[in-house]
Amino acid sequence: MSVLIKICGLKTPDALDVALAAGADLVGFVFFAPSPRHVGFEAARTLGERVRGRARKVALSVDAVDDELAASIDALKPDLLQLHGRETPDRVAAVRERFGLPVMKALAIAERADLVAIRLYDGVADGLIFDARAGAEATRPGGLGKRFDWRIARQARRYGRIILAGGLGPENVARAIREAQPFAIDVASGVESRPGKKDPQRLRELMREVEMANREVIRLARNGAK
Repeated sequence: MSVLIKICGLKTPDALDVALAAGADLVGFVFFAPSPRHVGFEAARTLGERVRGRARKVALSVDAVDDELAASIDALKPDLLQLHGRETPDRVAAVRERFGLPVMKALAIAERADLVAIRLYDGVADGLIFDARAGAEATRPGGLGKRFDWRIARQARRYGRIILAGGLGPENVARAIREAQPFAIDVASGVESRPGKKDPQRLRELMREVEMANREVIRLARNGAK
């Protein structure tokens, strides 16, 4: 099965168009003011309409209250929600029930012991995003270009669909796919020229690398079945 691609932190029509034309499966929009990728409600409305069903839209928030989530949903009309803060399993369940949308939960990963949290969200979240743990000085929990040992994520595949994030870019995404064997990858800073500014060339290069990695995965799977 091919690894899906999520490009997160899109803010402009040009960047969105490049992501869609290159074949992104999911496009993410950040509703978190401290992030350089934060998008306002009106901009999100315009960008969301521009997607026109060509990819699934994801609304990312960090420890947002219900009113904030409702406003982002009204603006973007997302297909999924992404909770990237310290949301508990009970909070994830409450968000799913109130808004009737699938919810992906981001987990901070630094070592194997962090996989214990998976059990807490089993059957609650519709997908888990493994992102590198932010440092104590960080002002936001993700999109920092940090990475972790991808082999840890591979160990968690038996729990369900794992989405790999953290420090992914054109130069390392193929290796990450080989080592982690994720259901999808989630990329933000790795296709930027500066924080919040998507680089069309890096974005296209990333897509090409993932396509080649997918072909290799399929080839190996076929050979293994013989």
